[in-house]
Amino acid sequence: MKFKRAGILTKLVVLVLLIYMATSLMDLRGKIQTIEAQREVLTQQVADQRLKNQELEDAIANSDDPDMMEQVARDKGFVRQGEELYVDVAN
Repeated sequence: MKFKRAGILTKLVVLVLLIYMATSLMDLRGKIQTIEAQREVLTQQVADQRLKNQELEDAIANSDDPDMMEQVARDKGFVRQGEELYVDVAN
């Protein structure tokens, strides 16, 4: 069985299709890398948020603990009765 040789037009069309496919693959590869980088950032944000949520759950669970109540009061700037507060105003 004899095959006809492909004409110049057929070769040109195949070449154009191959170039198009190669550029499309390069574009998709760039998009994949961008999305993977975004995924890593979002994964880190999720881990950070889970840590914050765990800290808040611990704070809620220990809300009746006197040490926890004192720590919260100190964070808000409260002092004990009779205690003197010195504020550095040099800054």
